[in-house]
Amino acid sequence: MSEDHRLHSVSVALHSVSVAGIVVDDEGRVLLIQRRDNRHWEPPGGVLELGETFEEGVVREVLEETGVRVTVERLTGVYKNMTRGIVALVYRCRPISGSAGPTDEAAKTAWLAPAELPDLMTTAYLVRVEDAFSEHASSRSHNGLTLFPL
Repeated sequence: MSEDHRLHSVSVALHSVSVAGIVVDDEGRVLLIQRRDNRHWEPPGGVLELGETFEEGVVREVLEETGVRVTVERLTGVYKNMTRGIVALVYRCRPISGSAGPTDEAAKTAWLAPAELPDLMTTAYLVRVEDAFSEHASSRSHNGLTLFPL
């Protein structure tokens, strides 16, 4: 294989890496945002920036999207959107300061009980919350809406 062909093959296989926080308060409620761009309810998160650790990215994204500062507790899952090539690392977090409210990226924020979430979220995002309440990290693939079979 020529050098040019190898370089082209690598550029086609690039992924985007994102991070998200499943923020759980002392009452067991989860912090969600309603995104301004598509109005979907999701955990706060976004693209990991160069030069920041996964945990730094989670803290930054949650603060930017909700106004809440968190501490990261643990990795709860790794998720790949097979359609868009996005790999998301999701962490369980605990709020430490701030007050949730609308931001440039979030039309709404809400603290919700896990039982309230199935009516609001697609399966691909709901499973991230469910996995955050499990003892073990999960690895899953989806198409943006539904999970692929294991």
